[in-house]
Amino acid sequence: MNKSNFEKLKDVIADLRHPTEGCPWDLKQTHESLLKYLLEESYEFVEAVEEKDPKKMEEEIGDVLMQVLLHAQMGSEKGLFDIESVSARLSEKLIRRHPHVFEKKDTSISADQVLINWEKIKAEEKLREEGEKNHHRIKSSVLNAPPLMSAVKIGKKTNDIKFDWDDYTQVAYKVEEEWQELKEELTPHRELNRAAVFEELGDLLFSVAQLARHLDMDPHDALRNANKKFLRRFHAMEDLMEAKGVKLENMNQEQMDVYWNQAKVNEKAKK
Repeated sequence: MNKSNFEKLKDVIADLRHPTEGCPWDLKQTHESLLKYLLEESYEFVEAVEEKDPKKMEEEIGDVLMQVLLHAQMGSEKGLFDIESVSARLSEKLIRRHPHVFEKKDTSISADQVLINWEKIKAEEKLREEGEKNHHRIKSSVLNAPPLMSAVKIGKKTNDIKFDWDDYTQVAYKVEEEWQELKEELTPHRELNRAAVFEELGDLLFSVAQLARHLDMDPHDALRNANKKFLRRFHAMEDLMEAKGVKLENMNQEQMDVYWNQAKVNEKAKK
């Protein structure tokens, strides 16, 4: 009987991790050392989706799958879990959290209500697992997500218990307040208190994430867009310099600003 492509892929991953005949690099890896690659490959898939490039999406989601299988293989080697147990657990969870599909059919339910039910069932599961040992309304596991995502999750949790700002204008005032506190720590001719600046900077970023939440915008997406915009304009600035026969390394800040501003003008003119 011929193996499926997925079965072949599992065999390839197992061969890479073979204790005596495998790849030295793959054998050296741990769950911890691979985390950065999982994040990197996930972001590359995000980029492919944003570019609407199916071929690139296929390649990048494959790289994400490789990371998943490597972690599952390492779990299997230690007798902790494998891709079969992972798949079984995921199937059970999806069925459990979609009662409108797998129990009592309800085609009238809205997408928003599905999400509400999902979170409710998830909370009930956590309560059964943890019992009374953790009575806190916001679990520390919320910190496992990337920081901006964690900030938004915390805000959503506090909103559920009515501990939140009324609207985005109030959050905007909070952002301004945090910015003023940071500026006070950055007063010229004053010795820099790095610990205080670190804390105030974090408070500012947290409040900005809450502003994005109240505006129903993803701060992560907004920052990605800003990063892409900067890079696009920087490349345009370099192209303008090259067209003029000047080198970036030979220019001062003021001269570079002229080309930067021209790149901005050119970009806006194309819109």
